[in-house]
This record gives sequence, C-alpha cells and structure tokens, in this order.
Amino acid sequence: MSSTPALFRALVDDAAVFPPGNASLSDAVRSHRAHRAGTAAGVVGPLLVPAGSHRELVTVLDQEQAGETLEIGLIARPGTDASALCAAQQALAPLTGVHVVGAELGWQWDWRGLGLDDLPLALEIPRGAEHDAALVDVRTARAEGLPVLAKLRTGPTPTWPWPDEDELAAFLCVTAAAGLPFKLTGGLHHAVRGRYVVDGAPEENHGVLNVLLATASSLEGAPREEVAALLAVREGQALAALTSAWTDTTAARVRERFTAYGCCTVTDPIGELTALGLLPTT
Repeated sequence: MSSTPALFRALVDDAAVFPPGNASLSDAVRSHRAHRAGTAAGVVGPLLVPAGSHRELVTVLDQEQAGETLEIGLIARPGTDASALCAAQQALAPLTGVHVVGAELGWQWDWRGLGLDDLPLALEIPRGAEHDAALVDVRTARAEGLPVLAKLRTGPTPTWPWPDEDELAAFLCVTAAAGLPFKLTGGLHHAVRGRYVVDGAPEENHGVLNVLLATASSLEGAPREEVAALLAVREGQALAALTSAWTDTTAARVRERFTAYGCCTVTDPIGELTALGLLPTT
C-alpha cells in the first residue's frame, strides 16, 4: 500500500463476478487474494459480491484455507430485491473471515427503511424522470449524517445505453456543486478513453484518467463543456503527465469526491496505469 500513489489507492473495486467478467465466486475470491498480495495490492479495493450470493460465499470461505480477512461490498443491482442486502449483512456479520465494508443499491424511495443506516451505502442514480430527485435524496441523507454517496453506471446494459462524455460531465458537475462523493461502475475498464472490444464487439469506454481529470476540473467550477472535453481525450501520455503534476492536496481532493469504481478485470486498468509510469512495477 505504501508504494501506491495516493491518487490510486483503493481506487478499483474488484467486480470479477459481474458482467462481462462473470467469474465464479470461488475463482473471484482466489484471484482477489492474489491481487491483494501482488505489487498493485494498494490499488485494489474490496471484492464486490451479489447480496444474494452470501451463502455461496460462506461455502467458498469454508472450503479454502484460512487467509486474511476478506473485505467485501454487498451489491443489489437495480431491480434486485433490496431486502437481500439486509439478509446478507446479518448472515455475514458473525463470521471472522469476512468483513462487509459497504453496500450498493439501486436508488429507490424506500431505501431508508432497510435498516442499513450504519453501513456505507452507494445508491445508483437512475436516468430519466427520477434522476434529479435521487441526487437530492442522497444530498439530504448526507446532510443528516448518513454514510451515503451517489453511484453512476458508466457502461451500457441491455436497457441502459452508454452515457457519453456530455452526460457523464453533467453528473460530475452536479455532484461537485452539491458536494456529493460518488462511485462509478461498468464500462470503466481502461486508463484512457477509447474504443475497446467488449464481448467480441468494439464499444466506446470512458478512461479512469479522464474521469480523475474531469473530476478535478468540475471541482474547480469549470463549465460542463470543458469537463466533457477532458473526458474525450484519447492521448494516454498527455493524461498521465497532467495527473503526475498534481500535488498531494489535489489528489486527495479528487479522491475524496471520486471514491472508487467497480471493474470486473482489475488487471486491465492496473496494467495500463503501470505502462504509463503511474504505478510502480515492483
């Protein structure tokens, strides 16, 4: 952890079991432990586990040799019965080999009645008519002292088209103005904005370096068009040079806002950031 630049510490949550990675839970746990023991351990956050898979997780942990406590985030994707989060948290709480460090849930009007007030919770902000109301709800909850943050899906799903740089820039500017920390998920596998092959077909992907720079720009009060322009840059060395020039204060400010993102193949961004000279090789 000490050799990892502060800008990238615990930036990439391990979403190996989610599409398009779709790893089995046993393989995900094994790979996650390897990542946490490797040279880029400081970059990798918790293992993200579907709330409905908590019994399988217990079985996997029972079958493996004792290791360090596994930090996990429980996920209830939009459309999932949110009560699964409570059931999973209660089932895992007594276990010594696992520590639930947070949960993620599709935003809904009744989320406050779930009994998760003490667990850090990321609420996925919907598109459409409820988008603004969801952001206001998250802001109100934080003002009340609840450990809640906003979450945005940056990759496509069968019902969710890819949010382009204008849409993502709007989200960054709104959260900056509202003082809201956020997480991202989906479609953020690479260090630099580009067109990459996903499941055999090329598609546009946002880049994590672009998002870091765009977050900094939004915090400085830049207009949405300027923030969007940073999200569209495709020159990796230029992006790397800009982030490398940041002071520790700037890096801390950006990461206080952009807390982490889920990625199903954490070695992709880690390898690319290393190749750009932003992460140590040993």
